[in-house]
Amino acid sequence: MTLQEILNEVDVKASSAELTAQIGELKYDSREVKPGDVFVAITGFATDGHKYIGKAMELGAAAVVCERIPEGEVPYIQVESSRRALAQMAANYFGHPAKEMKMIGITGTNGKTTTTYLIKTILEARGHKVGLIGTNQNMIGEEIIPTERTTPESFELQKLFRQMADAGCTHVLMEVSSHSLVLDRVYGIPFAVGAFTNLTQDHLDFHGTMENYCAAKALLFRQSALGVMNVDDTWGQSILAEQSCAFLTYGVENPADMHAEDIALHADGISFTCVSEGIRTPVSLGIPGQFTVYNALCALSCAKELGISVADAAQAMHEAHGVKGRVEVVPTDTDYTVLIDYAHTPDGVENVLRAARGFTKGRVIGLFGCGGDRDRTKRPLMGAIAAKLSDLCIVTSDNPRTEQPEAIIDDILEGMKDTKTPYEVIVNRPQAIHHAMDIAQTGDTIVLMGKGHETYQEINHVKHHLDEREVVAEYFTKK
Repeated sequence: MTLQEILNEVDVKASSAELTAQIGELKYDSREVKPGDVFVAITGFATDGHKYIGKAMELGAAAVVCERIPEGEVPYIQVESSRRALAQMAANYFGHPAKEMKMIGITGTNGKTTTTYLIKTILEARGHKVGLIGTNQNMIGEEIIPTERTTPESFELQKLFRQMADAGCTHVLMEVSSHSLVLDRVYGIPFAVGAFTNLTQDHLDFHGTMENYCAAKALLFRQSALGVMNVDDTWGQSILAEQSCAFLTYGVENPADMHAEDIALHADGISFTCVSEGIRTPVSLGIPGQFTVYNALCALSCAKELGISVADAAQAMHEAHGVKGRVEVVPTDTDYTVLIDYAHTPDGVENVLRAARGFTKGRVIGLFGCGGDRDRTKRPLMGAIAAKLSDLCIVTSDNPRTEQPEAIIDDILEGMKDTKTPYEVIVNRPQAIHHAMDIAQTGDTIVLMGKGHETYQEINHVKHHLDEREVVAEYFTKK
């Protein structure tokens, strides 16, 4: 592929590179550059890619894509945004694979993972092969591909799309993070359907304000043909008011195109009647919690936008199982219950504890921590909510990253100062889990919050193996 072909539709401000030159790959990490590659200088969180243009040239880069013209004899292509250019060039490089499949993007603070899996179940029941990109893992049909973050960088994303298209996928389901929208990782992807689940406090270390966070999520609908919107969420209503595309709405409390009535919450799932265009369809799903009603409505709405009837979608969804790390029951063969959930936001903590409260006959024991190097303002909020909805709290470490676990816990305890709920602090997470099991009584539910599907604990840039399922199992081997 020539440099000119790979720059198709990229807004080039200035250039000194030979556009007819054949190029190798696109690289945005200078350490990975090989002779003939194009180096894209991106400004990141920790460093600026422009600093490494010299290193890229030493390694044989054929040209450099940059925002600032480099010094010396460097063949360059100057663009307004290197990130956006990388997304466009990656799509050109891999032959625009996203245009060969129907793209469905799900954005929001909570519920994205479960909703994508529900839609995947619906589509597969219709005979489609589905690609999935998300927090837990990436999938091509049933093939599992490990993932490092919710939405990969644009080059890896387009490479994954090409693999999916070549493997025969007809649809791709994506969790679309606010970071990926702001940082142009998904720029130019033509979404057939974009969906919004909800917006609650998270990532304010990156976005600064809830208004900025909402504006980031709203970007998805500027590149979606059709939208699906939760009208019970006030932030969702503000996105809806922009009318970036045609929307189908869903909700429980407010009038919506897809509405839930006769809601029944059970220990092992939920059931409700879905009302759409005057037709009433019974829905049941084996995942507990009021939030499951919203996830199911979102999945049904997306299916409808894709031409699948509510009845067919509901029938397929009935067979769906829960997602690893989302209200996951850990087998213990005890007279108490252990749940694992990814809850790492105030709203997530409230959702899972309310779900547990709905079926627990004894006490709800909430065990949680907060991640380091992330939004500190949510820590006392999570502490206050956990204390309010638990009968006993155990505050421990999550992923401290480069912070001291004790300092993070101090922030959490600020929100628990006035609580009458008894709580304990045990920094070592495995020890905290074993202690919760020591004190558990008949009918209790232990809710392990924060780690979910993760099988590691990150401390000072090192990921140490920590699978809470194994920690629970070890408890019984040590007795």
